[in-house]
Formats: sequence, structure tokens, C-alpha cells
Amino acid sequence: MQRSAHFVLYTRINQLAHARLGVVAAKRFAPRAVTRNTIKRVTRELFRQITLPPIDCIVRLSKPVNTKAGPATTANLKAELRAELTRLFLSQRVPEVKS
Repeated sequence: MQRSAHFVLYTRINQLAHARLGVVAAKRFAPRAVTRNTIKRVTRELFRQITLPPIDCIVRLSKPVNTKAGPATTANLKAELRAELTRLFLSQRVPEVKS
């Protein structure tokens, strides 16, 4: 289990040749559907871009990212989410062996 400011990443080795992803964005932490969908979209995009070992990943939103009073999604929010999720996914990569 890895934690960041807003997310928790659970991982488990699987018997497949590829990694799998699950995303949980609870309504209590992201009250607007637009925000929850943005979180899921950014997570899936980064998951596809980063090469991971054959593991099952569950990314769970664990702290509020915004409120109903603020804007549903902004470029700044997307950039922060990308940076945070990238750090989480990169922590799961297998170090390459130099020969």
C-alpha cells in the first residue's frame, strides 16, 4: 500500500502478463460527477502510459480534492492529480537491470 496526499494505491501480484487497474472515487471526497470522472480519466491515461509489472492496482481517493462551492475541474487540479498519480505508479515499477 502506498499513500499520497489524496490517494491510496493497493497492489497485488497477478498471474497475467499485464497489469490491471481499478479506480475508486467516492462521492464524499469528490462531490461532483465531473470531478470523479476527471480523476478516473487521468488515472487510466497515466496507467496506460507507464509500464508496470504484472500487478493488480486499485487507486482509491482517500481525501477530498475540492468542494461543491469551487470549480468542478481545472487545469491546475488535473496537473496536480497527474503529478501525484505518476509518483504512485512509478513507485511500483521494477528497476531495470543494467548489464
